[in-house]
Amino acid sequence: MTVAVETGLWQLDAGVSTVALRHRTMWGLVAVKGTFGAVAGQGEVGPDGSATGTVTLDVASLDTKNAKRDAHLRGADFFDADHHPHITFAASSAELRGGDAVHVVGRLTVRGVSRPLSFTARLTGADAEALTLDGEFTVDRAEFGMGWNQMGMIRGLTTVAMSLRFIRATG
Repeated sequence: MTVAVETGLWQLDAGVSTVALRHRTMWGLVAVKGTFGAVAGQGEVGPDGSATGTVTLDVASLDTKNAKRDAHLRGADFFDADHHPHITFAASSAELRGGDAVHVVGRLTVRGVSRPLSFTARLTGADAEALTLDGEFTVDRAEFGMGWNQMGMIRGLTTVAMSLRFIRATG
């Protein structure tokens, strides 16, 4: 089944979109999970079906259900929210490739450090007024200047999972 996506401008529906992270700590024994409560974004689908867009996360909105840990993650050892309040992914290309697979290419910027990132998302719903992309990718936090690792407790990759619903922009 090939899904057609309407051309034009799209706005992220922050009320139903989610971006979460998962990272193993304590020498791989415990998984820390968190969600970003403030997510914004927009995109544009061109006449050829390819898309571009941006998704922005408010670092201060990260919630892992542990206030002390959240404060540490927002601090200088990790996200440094005072100096870098947003995480941004700018998609330079998103192309539907057979069925519901969407190949996404862009740049992820965390703590002022920008790195190329590509992954495959799934188009889980699309009609004339809304579309939803679900995706997951992994990042090495050290590549973004987050090398803090007390007693070797935190190592490995962080998984980011998202479900992004876009609605047709008006006006």
